[in-house]
Amino acid sequence: MTPLPEFAIRIATTDDIPALIALIEQSVRVLQVNDYSPAQIESSLGTTFGIDRQLLADRTYFVATPINDPAQIAGCGGWSFRRTLFGSDALANRDDTPLDPAQDFAKIRAIFIDPAWSRQGLGSLILAHSEQAAQTAGFHRFELASTLTGVPLYTLRGYTERERICIPLPDCEPREIVVMQKILPIL
Repeated sequence: MTPLPEFAIRIATTDDIPALIALIEQSVRVLQVNDYSPAQIESSLGTTFGIDRQLLADRTYFVATPINDPAQIAGCGGWSFRRTLFGSDALANRDDTPLDPAQDFAKIRAIFIDPAWSRQGLGSLILAHSEQAAQTAGFHRFELASTLTGVPLYTLRGYTERERICIPLPDCEPREIVVMQKILPIL
């Protein structure tokens, strides 16, 4: 068995956008086939799943690269101090109002893994990095909108289901997502 390489995590930049779009599309098309129909997958790309430039501008979105190949983006994800829970720039009803760390949940956002690197701990690494960055900003509560595919990972990492919602999609049936939360003790 080949050992998993070490990864470097850095803040994503606008220069990463083409690679991020390709990674997100590949991740969704390959890793979510057991939970969503082909129509749901294709209809979600670019709206529910895609680039949120506000995360890039806020410097709260990260990419993970193998240390031995820093040009390759193996995964991405981040967090937000704004109200929008999920979605790309193209999704309507965005709310970029800042959150209050004393009262609100930081939003864990858009974790996607290249299928070649899936099921090897990279999602957990990006999640932990995002949670730590949010903690540094004063948050101790986290909320995310998980795909059905991601629920086992987030459950394993201490998140609990709050509710299930259906996201309307153009040209096909709605897509179910699971809103999950995690609260850390205040020290």
